[in-house]
Amino acid sequence: MFAAVLHGPGDVRYEDVAEPALLKPTDAIIRLSATCICGSDLWPYRGLNEVGTPLRMGHEYCGVVVEVGSAVTSVTPGQFVVGSFCLSDNTCPHCRFGFQSSCEQREFMTGAQAPFARVPLADGSLVALPQHPTDDLIPSLLAASDVLGTGWYAAAAAQVRPGSTVVVVGDGAVGLMGVLAAKQMGAARIIAMSRHESRQALALEYGATDIISERGEAGITRIKTLTKGVGADSVLECVGTSESMQQAIRVTRPGGMIGYVGVPHGIQLEGQSLFFSQIGMLGGPAPVRRFLPHLLELIIERKINPGKVFDLELPLADVAQGYRAMDERRAIKTLLRV
Repeated sequence: MFAAVLHGPGDVRYEDVAEPALLKPTDAIIRLSATCICGSDLWPYRGLNEVGTPLRMGHEYCGVVVEVGSAVTSVTPGQFVVGSFCLSDNTCPHCRFGFQSSCEQREFMTGAQAPFARVPLADGSLVALPQHPTDDLIPSLLAASDVLGTGWYAAAAAQVRPGSTVVVVGDGAVGLMGVLAAKQMGAARIIAMSRHESRQALALEYGATDIISERGEAGITRIKTLTKGVGADSVLECVGTSESMQQAIRVTRPGGMIGYVGVPHGIQLEGQSLFFSQIGMLGGPAPVRRFLPHLLELIIERKINPGKVFDLELPLADVAQGYRAMDERRAIKTLLRV
């Protein structure tokens, strides 16, 4: 089969690779209905994460089970499934506590930008739908595998409550899903930080009440002005840079919470200022599996439409074009049809 392989910075190729096979009794093989490119895929694509050997790309997935290992009992061939990018057994103490992304057997999904993929820890990672979805739901179901679940976790970690004021730092796919999640959780005011017109429009559609295009000191000042000097109850940090984290910290009110889900690059925190800020912080890789059943129900019942975050659709063969479009910020998120 042909799949996406990253050979180095800016060098993604659609090339022939071996089809996946069951390696452990807990594995499943799925046929992808669609796959996509994640914002975190851009870190190695831009050379910010080292790529020592050719790397199979893709960790967001949904599709039909074609084969299962002898120990798999929760899914069967022929079922349509969605799984988390962070693979877990869903039974260890951390999983039972709701942090499947810290599972004692944790693995991270790879190789999903392909027609077929192996899913380790299938029983704990996959959720089967009661029936096959219509094609128009595929983008939203695919989004649940990572960006929707990650944005949802950012809002949950930031303790978004009904009537609260929320700031979302970052207008990528995860930030936009954070806006959607905050709206679903009942936030009264959602301030989205975005400089891009198409992303601003989608943020407003998902529930943002205010758009701030300024960054740095100017952005912090604008938020403080909008909140009458108080700051936000909850802040969703969805980028992972030093600037975005400092922005998040400085617009959170005393007693407020930051949910940080941007993969950190170059972030250093100073203890004295954190001590006196009196804010809480919770984040890390999202335990998407905790939220999947609820998110899939919302999607199937058409109460949310996270699939709108895909603003470019290409055949898998044109995967390199999809990476370029996202790298150049011509696309929020690229859907790849297999």
